[in-house]
Amino acid sequence: MIRRRLGRSALETAPIAFGGNVFGWTVDEPASFALLDAFVDAGFNLIDTADGYSAWVPGNQGGESETIIGKWLARSGKRDKVLIATKVAKLARRPGLGAANIAMAVEDSLRRLQVDTIDLYQSHQDDPATPIEETLGAYAKLVEQGKVRAIGASNFSAARLGESLAIAKKYDLPRYESLQPEYNLVSRAGYEAELEPLIRKEDVGVISYYGLASGFLTGKYRSEADLSKSPRGQGVRKYLDARGLRILAALDEVAQRHGATPAQVALAWLIARPGVTAPIASATSARQLQEILAAVRIQLAVEDIAQLDQASAS
Repeated sequence: MIRRRLGRSALETAPIAFGGNVFGWTVDEPASFALLDAFVDAGFNLIDTADGYSAWVPGNQGGESETIIGKWLARSGKRDKVLIATKVAKLARRPGLGAANIAMAVEDSLRRLQVDTIDLYQSHQDDPATPIEETLGAYAKLVEQGKVRAIGASNFSAARLGESLAIAKKYDLPRYESLQPEYNLVSRAGYEAELEPLIRKEDVGVISYYGLASGFLTGKYRSEADLSKSPRGQGVRKYLDARGLRILAALDEVAQRHGATPAQVALAWLIARPGVTAPIASATSARQLQEILAAVRIQLAVEDIAQLDQASAS
């Protein structure tokens, strides 16, 4: 499995990351263990989660995903085969990027994950109320203590990410080595206009989320009638327009040429995008996982990428 360096850090990841938001939500503990085993046994290594996963589920408090991953790590003995990425700032009882909150939140995450070190600790969202120097200073202490190897940002604007990188350089503080933005064939403009030029200039890695646009790019939703087939259907209604159908048609054609599925081609397009290190994808069954991971074997031709780019142009 080819590994890609994440930013300027020492972390190297396979080209697809597993999205742990499903653990403790749509996937129970035994099924989570099986999926994680299959993911790692297939040669992949980056597992992304957050302290807030999955607080939105009735009866959950947050931290459920980290807890399941921690139990799996303890049982499987595969800690040395994976990179664990988690996040801080969005959990209701551990909000924001203040130094005191980060210090408490990281201890919670380390305990739930049953690890001594988090490979990638990410700011889940920007916190304009906290000085950037305070946040990066808190991360510096965690790196010095060996509790965190590298840091990343999620859902940051280009302006705030750029400011954070400049302050890190000025004060010799840890810099964000990765960015986690929403990015896929139907949601391109927001990332490509400002974030992409910045991350390529500053050599920041990208582990994008919503790579399949909540399932739309699998081709499952092609009409109003299809929206009622899944609880997620209403969430993709916004994509079901002339442009969205044009993108699905292009995915169908490219997939047919490669003997692949639309989902695999959508992920292969992301993997081939300059600057993208590893798109995040989730799976709730072994079949889904196998389909997703097979995307790394697809080598899109220049003509394939051009067709997808043209179909998805705004």
